[in-house]
Amino acid sequence: DYKLTYYTPDYEVKDTDILAAFRVTPQPGVPPEEAGAAVAAESSTGTWTTVWTDGLTSLDRYKGRCYHIEAVVGEENQYIAYVAYPLDLFEEGSVTNMFTSIVGNVFGFKALRALRLEDLRIPTSYSKTFQGPPHGIQVERDKLNKYGRPLLGCTIKPKLGLSAKNYGRAVYECLRG
Repeated sequence: DYKLTYYTPDYEVKDTDILAAFRVTPQPGVPPEEAGAAVAAESSTGTWTTVWTDGLTSLDRYKGRCYHIEAVVGEENQYIAYVAYPLDLFEEGSVTNMFTSIVGNVFGFKALRALRLEDLRIPTSYSKTFQGPPHGIQVERDKLNKYGRPLLGCTIKPKLGLSAKNYGRAVYECLRG
């Protein structure tokens, strides 16, 4: 029962927490607080079974916390689950580590019919650890010899099987916006 450990409505969010808002649709019979707590658990320190190593760490220091749940107006059985993650849970300077931790394992969780990450707030102190790209837009423009206009990218799906005419049509629609 994740609710006992990971649903903490009295938690006061810290400026250093990474905050995520998930739209959750629980499976029938699963209370929204349990669904939100499951998201917090599975995206931080929880697992589907008890493991002996649980006693070797400070769970309170590293766990994600579902601190608020609200119903989505006009949508039956949909909720926004707000989850706070302590910075100690993440590797500094690694966007990949952060996203893998927050959304990597949780989307297949059985307590949920559907889940979508709606919003993410990254504290300034953590975002400053990201080094950014090794060079700026000017280097990209110089490589492409393209100036004075936006540089756009698009992945056409399906990536195989389209005729040249239909591929061109899809590219055209992508560029049109």
